Amino acid sequence: MEESWDFEFLSRMVDSLVSFLSEFVDDWLANDMRVAVFKILFSWLIISLVAIHFAWKVYGNTVNDMYYRQGTGGQNGGTPNTAPHLSGWESGAGDAMKTHRE
Repeated sequence: MEESWDFEFLSRMVDSLVSFLSEFVDDWLANDMRVAVFKILFSWLIISLVAIHFAWKVYGNTVNDMYYRQGTGGQNGGTPNTAPHLSGWESGAGDAMKTHRE
């Protein structure tokens, strides 16, 4: 009993897929404006994904090394020269302001 239900479900799924694909091919072959816009956008998407893939292949290690800098700066390459409670822009109370000449 259960096998016939599986076969019926599978048959309906295949029929709906074939129906969708035949309608898609009919629309694809039609010279309609929405089909032309779809083709342009779909081509743009594919070209963008391929470009991102090749750019990641070429520059992926560089980007990864920039994000995970090596050194003793802590997690993800924090700067070891500044105190953890001060931001990089703040100076300590005892520090003299540096001038351009220094």
